[in-house]
Amino acid sequence: MKNGVKTAVLLAALAGIIMLFGSLFGRGGLTIAFIISLVMIGGSYFFSDKLAIRSARAVEVSREQIPQYYEIMEELTGLSNMPMPKLYVSPEQQPNAFATGRGPNHAAVCVTEGLLKTLSWGEIRGVLAHELAHVRNRDILTGSIAAMIATTISYAANMAMWGGLTGRRRSEDGNPIILLAFAILAPLAAGMIQMAISRSREFEADRAAARTLNDGEPLASALEKLHGYAQRIPSSVPPPQASHYIVNPLANRKVSFSNLFATHPQAEARIAALRSGEWR
Repeated sequence: MKNGVKTAVLLAALAGIIMLFGSLFGRGGLTIAFIISLVMIGGSYFFSDKLAIRSARAVEVSREQIPQYYEIMEELTGLSNMPMPKLYVSPEQQPNAFATGRGPNHAAVCVTEGLLKTLSWGEIRGVLAHELAHVRNRDILTGSIAAMIATTISYAANMAMWGGLTGRRRSEDGNPIILLAFAILAPLAAGMIQMAISRSREFEADRAAARTLNDGEPLASALEKLHGYAQRIPSSVPPPQASHYIVNPLANRKVSFSNLFATHPQAEARIAALRSGEWR
């Protein structure tokens, strides 16, 4: 409940930023901002799974190819009373995994070749329980909406910045100094809110996975290994897709203010929460 309320508030804040930005251009700008938001959210709802699978260069696998993968997912979907998602494998050598799709009836789970090579099947079971929790909670849709709104804000901010710098604006438009300030600050605020949503949903998926298995250790052990590998093995995952993965695939890249713009909670905090039993 706490994370659900937090996510709703953060999404409302994102939407508020883009509507406020549109209002700086008058009533017409507000209407355009609203229409852009609806179009972007609609596209995210229907196509986010295809984009995620394509960006990972993943291929669907059969039961005959990886029987353990199917057996674990069948067990977990049975425990959660959910339909079976499509199962994919990405050629990425960094151990990682993600779930995508707009809901339980249109879901896919993908693991990397690196994950299959490095984790035990008990640890993979913990990872898959985590990803299935994302599907059950419709976190993929929530994250996609947040990402699209943030992208729309950034695009509109760039337009305003160029308009303010060149002085090309109608007399009824807002103050160019205010527009430029908003163009700089709005994308930063949107990015911070988007990342906060992502971190909140990761904690909740960890707890849900531990409750499904009645044991936090399989996922804790997996996270310990995955975080270590992510620090050492580079990934070709596009930055917009990084938040979908169970651990940040771009963790080996040094970023200023990393805590503010982190797509995932700190690994140590996640592992400690799982091993402390607070998920019960």
